[in-house]
Amino acid sequence: MKKTLLLACSLLIVSLLQAQSFEVREVAENHKGFIGDQIKAPLSIKNTTQKTLVLLIRRANSQLGSTQKAFFCPGGDCQESNTEEITIRLEPGQTLENFAVGLDAGLVPGVSSVKYTILNRSNPADYQDIELHFSVEEKPAKNDIYSSRFIAIHDVYPNPVSDFAHIEYRLLHDQVKAKIIIHNILGSALSEYPLPYQETRVKIKADELTPGIYFYTLYLDNEGVMTRKLIVRR
Repeated sequence: MKKTLLLACSLLIVSLLQAQSFEVREVAENHKGFIGDQIKAPLSIKNTTQKTLVLLIRRANSQLGSTQKAFFCPGGDCQESNTEEITIRLEPGQTLENFAVGLDAGLVPGVSSVKYTILNRSNPADYQDIELHFSVEEKPAKNDIYSSRFIAIHDVYPNPVSDFAHIEYRLLHDQVKAKIIIHNILGSALSEYPLPYQETRVKIKADELTPGIYFYTLYLDNEGVMTRKLIVRR
């Protein structure tokens, strides 16, 4: 009887030691983007215990092209690519949201992979490996959605957008003042993006917008010349 009880206690202790203290939820292994993009892979991690948990997310291994860089994006803000690991703190039952790992897609098409290890800092035996694959493709040819003797501009991409998008343009005269204004369906201006003559691409921060339908208007010398739809999804 004592031996049976001892065996049962031993099995219970082993099972408790082996139980994972966190859960990686709804992670997609395959992601796709175009040359020059930042490709983000959202991670959702839940603390399944009744104690505060400190986790390390470590970039364990990667197969990247010479012009590619991997990075962490806590809170939507991407850190420098030389950061090899990041620490997160989760309260009991808390789920980590608005966190992603990502890839600067570089200049050459192909498939890259990055392996991450997520581990409990107080118990290194409590860990999980995930491997993400990034497919980088050539950008499809784009046509101008508006052109004049002052500017040529392409449509926003991606659209729908979740966090940020880009608009490519080419100003033909340095004396023209160009800008993009984002407004809601009621016409209220929400954000403004100047289009400098020396540059050819502007970044639109859609993570500052709630999901829904918006519009962006191109202004030349404060005169609206073109309006297009922008859809924000999460």
